Amino acid sequence: MRALRWAWPALSLVLILGFTVLAGLAIGDTGLNRTITEGLIMAVAVVGIYIFIGNSGILSFGHTAFMAVGAYASAWATCCPALKKFTMNGLPPFLLDNTYDVFTAALGAGLLAALFAAITGLILMRLNGVAATIATLALLFIVHVTYSNWESLTRGKGSLVGLPTYVEPWVALSWAAAAIAIAWIYQRSRFGLVLRASRENEVAARACGTNVYLQRLIAFVLSAFVTGIAGVLHAHYLGTIQIDNYFLNITLMTLAMLVVGGRNSLAGAVAGVAVVTIVVEVFRQLENGVAVGGLEVALPNGVQQLALAGVMLLILTLRPAGLLGRWEVPWPARGRGTPAAPAAG
Repeated sequence: MRALRWAWPALSLVLILGFTVLAGLAIGDTGLNRTITEGLIMAVAVVGIYIFIGNSGILSFGHTAFMAVGAYASAWATCCPALKKFTMNGLPPFLLDNTYDVFTAALGAGLLAALFAAITGLILMRLNGVAATIATLALLFIVHVTYSNWESLTRGKGSLVGLPTYVEPWVALSWAAAAIAIAWIYQRSRFGLVLRASRENEVAARACGTNVYLQRLIAFVLSAFVTGIAGVLHAHYLGTIQIDNYFLNITLMTLAMLVVGGRNSLAGAVAGVAVVTIVVEVFRQLENGVAVGGLEVALPNGVQQLALAGVMLLILTLRPAGLLGRWEVPWPARGRGTPAAPAAG
């Protein structure tokens, strides 16, 4: 019972997501199930970003780069050799001449993203505040420019096709559950607690013997692994990859989801994905046109983005810490819950 109570804030989120998948499959609407799958993929990405931003307090614009690294790495491993020899002939022989199963490829892609984060984090994690944020944005641009011109591995600005499309609601749910579990275990571990202490008062944390640089690097690498997996899921859901899919648009969307839900709680990260996904889908449908009294009424293109901006402004005005702030799902018995991470100062 004690273990269940400890895990409940994360387990409850997985149960809610599982119920959502079951409801979508029971309804049987293809469009609804597509939206749920896309939302679960975004949940993996946002939870991955939360592992670093939520615990360190440093805003990062660079995590989409890890999605790109993961997506392309999985494509290199899972595409058929005949196709790779024409489109990715710069690959090393163990990738060029072989095809690997999707699970092994996903883990390998996540580990490659983590390795890339470990190397770049050796420099980035020495920075603080605005300097660190700008440096992560520079990382995103570096990866985008590199992959846009690395013709022998990525086809540059062109699309890589032929990826197996195995991501459906249950697959996406499984990885979302794994991402939530990783985030919660880290958040409640000694490493997560120490990093949040440094977020609240870095001087005091250093005075107590905390190696802030090392703790940030650990969170950065773990966050990159989960975000890299999100890139794998995104690529194998679409069945094709283009480097522009992993640039500013998805960067701003994932950060909007995290900020709307609340960047100081795991529940907030998941709630932000749900709210933004619902707003975007509703207004997308309205832009496509709905029947009202026998008439077809459609909103002008671009209203979706305006509506999302309006929702963000409203939430940040009324709830500066996001919808859930630092709230986590409480243990239902007697209303006593697991305490959330303290809010950033």
